[in-house]
Amino acid sequence: MVLDNYYNQDEKGIQFSREQASEFAKQIADDFNPLHDQDAKLFCVPGDLLFAVTLAKYGLSQRMCFTFSGMVSDGVSLNYLPQQHQDLSLLDENGKLYLGIERDGEISNDQSMVWDFTRRYVEFSGHNFLHVLVPMMEREGVMINPARPLVMYQSMSIDLQRLDIENPTLELIGTEAQLTGKKGDVRVRFCLKSGDKVVGEGEKRMALRGLRPYDKEAMDGLVDAYNGYKLKHTT
Repeated sequence: MVLDNYYNQDEKGIQFSREQASEFAKQIADDFNPLHDQDAKLFCVPGDLLFAVTLAKYGLSQRMCFTFSGMVSDGVSLNYLPQQHQDLSLLDENGKLYLGIERDGEISNDQSMVWDFTRRYVEFSGHNFLHVLVPMMEREGVMINPARPLVMYQSMSIDLQRLDIENPTLELIGTEAQLTGKKGDVRVRFCLKSGDKVVGEGEKRMALRGLRPYDKEAMDGLVDAYNGYKLKHTT
């Protein structure tokens, strides 16, 4: 499976190299967040890669909620620990929690369908900065710090009516923002389709830090820098 190229596993658990995590972000998720660059001083494994590995190993449940508790760096060994019912926790060797996974309902282990669903979700998620957050910040009159942009993945949840999904797609429903001083919490709501029929809904939550009044010139510069970084790594 393609995903096998983006993580390693041995007797200690699952690990991600900087190169693997960075390539997943760019090649699979089309996500050019500088935090996922292999040369970044402050580096973290994409939350969407943790999501993808979880689905590959445990299947797609009708109802799932992923809550991120910490940033995973390269070389950290992680293991899944079963909890009550179908729930899981992803921990390091010292017992530190990085990801909590709540699961309920039927489960599909159809690897072809699960990968199609995963690919569509991480592409949708990877485009959130330009297509969702930038318009939302302009609308709300705030922006992140261009010199140190902090956008952190908090959680995502999905609720599916059924699991026999073909040609999965995701469509944005709307965004909501709660702003308090320099902090902001954003909810991105989306629907999931099988072909042209809606088969469920989902939500992604992100935390924005270092907010300041919106400055169009500074925001345009940040967008240009993001696009320039993307162009550099796709040509």
